[in-house]
Amino acid sequence: MKPFQATSGDLTADRRADFAEMLYASGEPAAAAELLLGALELAPQWAAGWFRLGEMHEAAAPDKAAQAWTMALTLEPTDRLGAALKLQLIGKAPAATAPPSAFVEMLFDHYAESFEESLVDKLGYRLPDFLDQAVRRARPGRFRLVLDLGCGTGLMGQRLRSVADRLEGYDISAAMLKKARAKGVYDLLAKADLQDFSYVRPKADLVVAADVFIYVGALDRVISRIAGLLAGDGLFAFSVETLVGEGGFALQPSRRYAHSHAYVGQVLAANGFSVLSMDPTVIRLDRSQPVEGLAVVAALPANT
Repeated sequence: MKPFQATSGDLTADRRADFAEMLYASGEPAAAAELLLGALELAPQWAAGWFRLGEMHEAAAPDKAAQAWTMALTLEPTDRLGAALKLQLIGKAPAATAPPSAFVEMLFDHYAESFEESLVDKLGYRLPDFLDQAVRRARPGRFRLVLDLGCGTGLMGQRLRSVADRLEGYDISAAMLKKARAKGVYDLLAKADLQDFSYVRPKADLVVAADVFIYVGALDRVISRIAGLLAGDGLFAFSVETLVGEGGFALQPSRRYAHSHAYVGQVLAANGFSVLSMDPTVIRLDRSQPVEGLAVVAALPANT
């Protein structure tokens, strides 16, 4: 995969794009879009520019936004920008069951440096504490092997270390893993895509996926795989954002997925899990509003 082109590579086009951003920030999206389109005439292969043009058109001209995002997707088919998700949200592409892996990877590589400051200090993120407490209530004591899926910078791992004989962390983002490695709490850290996770090591007693399924969508396949990772009587602890309204799961304007209480229960039951707890909680703030979610602990039968 070629390096991502954050700028157009043309100095004049970049200057026009900068002026377009100034116009957009001052509340003139139409004028900004017109100026950015002029920049793209000079740099027509600039995928990030087409994506940004779509965002400028989004509110007032959804058809033009769709054209711009389609161009971005054509130029960058791995879709590190998440153009396909934008098209889905405005009804210009069929609903997908998962986001592009390249989008999730780039999102967190970009976010890694400021992740904890933004999420914990500014957005009130306390999910690792809440999920850790739920696990300890469900089963006090230690776990021989714990897998932290989507471990990020290690916020969950810091809570799990005291109850894990061995703690392994897996994440799609190399930049996040670098941050986690600096904390020194994991026995093993490895890069892995949860959508295509392959694991042949000894089975775990506890698998945790904190704030991970918001970037998964359909849970059937991943929960089936997690069931295969666990030893008999093993625990699975995770969270989802709560879907308001009908349906099993849905893509939100945030480009995160939300899941219904009923859907989570159905997928767990279909894979042999019994639910030990499914508690409502606030995941984080988003534009100063609480994001409602569920913290779930489930168990496999002892004879699995």
